[in-house]
Amino acid sequence: MEALLVSTGVVALAEIGDKTQLLALLLAARFRKPWPIVAGILAATLLNHALAGLLGAWITSWLSPGVLRWVLGVSFLAMAAWTLIPDKIEDDEAQFASRLGVFGATFVSFFLAEMGDKTQIATVAMAAQYAQVQAVVAGTTLGMLIANVPVVFVGDRLAQRIPMQWVHRAAAALFALLGVAALMGLGQTLLP
Repeated sequence: MEALLVSTGVVALAEIGDKTQLLALLLAARFRKPWPIVAGILAATLLNHALAGLLGAWITSWLSPGVLRWVLGVSFLAMAAWTLIPDKIEDDEAQFASRLGVFGATFVSFFLAEMGDKTQIATVAMAAQYAQVQAVVAGTTLGMLIANVPVVFVGDRLAQRIPMQWVHRAAAALFALLGVAALMGLGQTLLP
């Protein structure tokens, strides 16, 4: 349960103000069909984060627990710093998306936007830390939906009322806490 809850919270916070949230806003404004957009977000995130979770699980079988602890700690601290840098959406991603229909545009755009994104890397790191890949993938997917579905339905009005700087700081603090905990060996019993 811890893997699910931590993964959900970390990704929901980290996703606020992220390029995929901006993409959700753009797709909602362009297509004005929220349900296919939400379905595309769900499908793309499940596939992307499942691959990331499998990579994280593979890493745990490849690295010794001591090395893994340091890799995870440094990764989470790097994620904390990265979270403080706001994302921008690429115009070519948005234009490519418009040719595929609502679901297809959302699926392809979200899948590609998540490649190498901080939430995908966080999924790899959390799957490596927790021995429960399915719970991590479910949590990170839920976190993506928590952050992006409201944007699809209420868009601009919601984004203007949330103080992004504080959200980014909270997400960075959470990543930093996870990094320090990993470096101190807390949660070591979760590692193989």
